[in-house]
Amino acid sequence: MDELAYSDATALVQKIKSKQISSADLLEHFIARMEKYNPEINAIIVTQLEKARARARQADEALARGEDWGPLHGLPMTVKESYDIEGLPTTRGNPLLRDNIASADAVACERLQNAGAVIFGKTNVPIFLADFQSYNEVYGTTGNPHDLSRTPGGSSGGSAAALAAGLTGLEMGSDIGGSIRNPAHYCGVYGHKPTWGVLPMRGHGMPGSLTPSDISVIGPLARSARDLRLVMDIVGGADEIHLPGWQLALPEASQKSLKDFKVAVWADDEIAPVDHSVYERVMNVAKLVEDAGGTVDYNARPDFDIADCLHQYQFLLHAAMSARQPEEAFEANLKRKETLADDDRSSVADITRASTMHFRDWYDLNEKRTHMRWAWHEYFKKFDVLLTPMCFTSAFPHDHNPKNSERMISVNNEPRNYFEQVFWAGLTGVSYLPSTVIPTGLDGQGLPIGIQIVGREMGDLFTIEFADQVSREISGLVAPVNYRD
Repeated sequence: MDELAYSDATALVQKIKSKQISSADLLEHFIARMEKYNPEINAIIVTQLEKARARARQADEALARGEDWGPLHGLPMTVKESYDIEGLPTTRGNPLLRDNIASADAVACERLQNAGAVIFGKTNVPIFLADFQSYNEVYGTTGNPHDLSRTPGGSSGGSAAALAAGLTGLEMGSDIGGSIRNPAHYCGVYGHKPTWGVLPMRGHGMPGSLTPSDISVIGPLARSARDLRLVMDIVGGADEIHLPGWQLALPEASQKSLKDFKVAVWADDEIAPVDHSVYERVMNVAKLVEDAGGTVDYNARPDFDIADCLHQYQFLLHAAMSARQPEEAFEANLKRKETLADDDRSSVADITRASTMHFRDWYDLNEKRTHMRWAWHEYFKKFDVLLTPMCFTSAFPHDHNPKNSERMISVNNEPRNYFEQVFWAGLTGVSYLPSTVIPTGLDGQGLPIGIQIVGREMGDLFTIEFADQVSREISGLVAPVNYRD
């Protein structure tokens, strides 16, 4: 197997700094793999190779002079297409934004490069960053490296696919409805959705936008839990407008092994039932904790109505997403809203109402959300982390049916609506909680399954530490068969 391609970022930087390999040679290694494998995967869709080559040479020259640029010195990496990189297009999969060329780097990309990273390309997304798949009219369809006929997830699908295929050293994604977490699950890599607001979003919004979107966060995807922690340390903290007024000081996890953790388990739910194979993986990780002597509770739930939680998430999600729509789409929703019957509670009706709600209605939902946040706060006084599924099943076949309501997923041989699986992302995302997804190996179809590790607000380092502890017990990261060499 290509050991360089499947090493994590931490190990690769160690090799560069110890001069086992140069940044320039490592970059060429990833470029060669990209040229060989990317045409069929279509994960990396924009590149800046000459700029990256020049920077890699500068990294090597700096190292020769005894200069250390930081914890990512010379590391070749890619970022999601929705991040601004000076001189490159940021389309968000929308043909209307083909000519939107960024004039500056996103804050997160600045911080990664200030830590030594060499960004050589951008990875694919769905239009508006709004799907469990990654396809669009601008760049086409991304396949899952474990089975190209299946989704890599979305909206950070290209990010996860590039990592899984060994085409890049590290990735940055974003998440509002599981967009870091479901690709990590489907492709078998690590992903972390941070607590809302702890990583600066500037340079990741629509053109000209400076206001962070509700629920939405940016965060890393990687080949190890320690890489997730590394990115949190580098990118986390106040944007310039708040400096030096506040500094990020996430609490450190004191647990040194799995036996030290108090773990709650929510392995299935009738609102969004999961496949037996997914359920078993959640339970297997819980058993690791039990076998180590840790505390595990399978019945504890936060003190709020789960159906209400889902309702609030869906309405707040679509309210936030409506800001990304063109004006004509918003106007069409306004006209459609006028025709809805008062008793129409279909998914289309709810989305229409959510996308056009008055601020007073949004404020009422936000108040209810705040009550849920406090309920979670009380819940996590008893537990360090919560284990849940991430998605219904492992990666499903591509389904580009334009009528989203007709898309279905078979769960334990029963059809379920495609978008119902957002429950597991929304359960925690709506309340701004951090969550880490870790790979647990392949299922009977040879497809990865991940699980979600949730923590209290600002408990990011607890979920990442737990992920790291679990990764020492199971070999969850498996290179796709066709891309190991």
